[in-house]
Amino acid sequence: MLLVGVDFGLPHFDAELEELGLLAQTAGLDPVAHLTCKRRAPDPALFVGSGKAEEIGALAAEHGATEVLFDQALSPAQQRNLERSLDMPVNDRTMLILEIFAQRARSHEGKLQVELARLQYLSTRLVRRWSHLERQAGGIGMRGGPGETQIELDRRMIGEAIKRTKERLEKVKRQRTTQRRQRRRNDAFAVSLVGYTNAGKSTLFNALVKARAYAADQLFATLDTTTRQLYLPQVECSVSLSDTVGFIRELPHGLVEAFEATLQEAVDADLLLHVVDGSSPAWVEQIAEVQQVLAEIGADHILQLLVFNKLDAIPPERRPRTLVDTYEVDHRQIPRVHVSAREGLGLDAVREAMADAVRTRREAASRTLADDAHADPLLPLD
Repeated sequence: MLLVGVDFGLPHFDAELEELGLLAQTAGLDPVAHLTCKRRAPDPALFVGSGKAEEIGALAAEHGATEVLFDQALSPAQQRNLERSLDMPVNDRTMLILEIFAQRARSHEGKLQVELARLQYLSTRLVRRWSHLERQAGGIGMRGGPGETQIELDRRMIGEAIKRTKERLEKVKRQRTTQRRQRRRNDAFAVSLVGYTNAGKSTLFNALVKARAYAADQLFATLDTTTRQLYLPQVECSVSLSDTVGFIRELPHGLVEAFEATLQEAVDADLLLHVVDGSSPAWVEQIAEVQQVLAEIGADHILQLLVFNKLDAIPPERRPRTLVDTYEVDHRQIPRVHVSAREGLGLDAVREAMADAVRTRREAASRTLADDAHADPLLPLD
């Protein structure tokens, strides 16, 4: 497989295509070479232009690549034109992430979410799936161009499949809503782990609740939400801790929509543990990507704690002098804790921060109750 990246002058451009290579390996693919180029804007027909397309074809032939993978999203027309020009399959970052999600989904809900996103993506690509239909001639009295009847039939079939999948997901969403209401009735303080993929969320989750959720040093190791109870002796109560799907740069919008039921755990949380890979050179950009997705799902207003993980992977001379401080995100100071979930370093500070958040909510609830009592003298204070 040949990896291709186009630099449009954006700050997050990965010149070595390292993340794309990791994604490809996660999907079971074997990158053999990569090529990058600069453009002011995408070419409407071939994304990279005809000259660069010829260069891609020559490089693929030189290394024996049988497929090309772009680090950016391609339009259906660009993908079709590139496949015709290169005479080999061409896919983009969106399709790759969908493939990984399809491989990794384990629960019934996760499989439904991925299937919905895949169907929505495929519905825009029908034009490239049916090139053989161009041999069909439009006879007298037929409307439209060649093959239109078959394409419309497939569009209708996919549309019906999307409708059925949405209905099944809606049932799952209602079940999750019922579960969340039950936790609310029990007055459970909800904490959700969020963060860029491979930041170590599941490892931190396991370390905090002593669970055995799947965790591995790879992108999108787990997709399904896992919830456990965590007892905090500082406040003499348990909190509900949920491990959610990881985010990534240019996460397909269809996946964000499809995973609405899962991401709702973050939207309904009282506290977000935003886990960051402190050893990654791109952690600043990764924080920004997570904040963008949180804003997209309406969770950007929720109280956050930044948990800078993988302290053990940072050279001693680069490690922070203090493990607890603050960091500015979107013009606001957010508490930050440096930890190593793998070695158990700094976890007490995370538990204390969660206990502080519980205390803050209790104080706010007490003030609200007191204000209501003053407004209505007949309302008891306890």
